[in-house]
Amino acid sequence: MGRFVAEDTSISGVKVITRTKVSDERGFLSRLFCKDELLEVQWHGEIAQINETMTHHKGTVRGLHFQREPSSEMKLVSCIHGRIFDVAVDLRVNSPTYLHYFSCELGEANNKALLIPRGCAHGFQTLTDRVRMIYCHSAAYDPRVEDGIHILDSRINIEWPLPPINLSQKDNDLTRIDSHFKGVIV
Repeated sequence: MGRFVAEDTSISGVKVITRTKVSDERGFLSRLFCKDELLEVQWHGEIAQINETMTHHKGTVRGLHFQREPSSEMKLVSCIHGRIFDVAVDLRVNSPTYLHYFSCELGEANNKALLIPRGCAHGFQTLTDRVRMIYCHSAAYDPRVEDGIHILDSRINIEWPLPPINLSQKDNDLTRIDSHFKGVIV
């Protein structure tokens, strides 16, 4: 596949992507995105938005976020400085891994990214201070259909590596899964 090596995970469509670096005495080049090469690992469509985040403190948790139709989105998440514990949660009601999660470490040293399909929520915890991340999104942010699940939801039961800190008020107010939660249809 060229510059990317994809590994399947326990959740259909969630893939760990390892980027191949081209290096010499001056440094390296690492391709963050290539539509043609990522088509082979099920990236569909264009990039509608690219975002960069910086998180100051180790232990901070952001998430678990997703968008509903008509702006359901795929994400390609890369950590370009520091390290994170990255999480994808399957919210697709017809999936055999509904409400299961996959986690892995992303960081500048391992040169990995996580491909998250439509219908999955995403969140992460910083494992170092001053973490910088790049997100490629297949759909633009749409506040009318943004949604999320609380990071401490007992139905998902994520084992965060550190005690979660610095949860935003918005993330702290996210709902927990109950009998009214209908999942996501994609």
